[in-house]
Amino acid sequence: MSSLYDLIRKIQKRPSFYLGKPSVCNLRSCISGYILARRELGIFQTDEERQFTEFQTWIQSKFHISSSQSWDKIILFYSEDEHSALDSFFKLFEEFT
Repeated sequence: MSSLYDLIRKIQKRPSFYLGKPSVCNLRSCISGYILARRELGIFQTDEERQFTEFQTWIQSKFHISSSQSWDKIILFYSEDEHSALDSFFKLFEEFT
């Protein structure tokens, strides 16, 4: 099984293959499914997965958001559409990592 960050980079190269529609909300669902599957299989959380749990807080801080909106919704709010929000996510992800 790929690491979380490897999966995100694979999705960046072929978003339609992994997400159907290139969408930041679909990406969040995919990442949540990946994390849930690993938890259900009893696979211990990796350092990358622990680091990624801070992505939400980092996005809220970066955009000066104090509400409980999820990171995908925050990025989407500041983007033109779902596809451009997905592109923004990958740029923000690189900055975060």
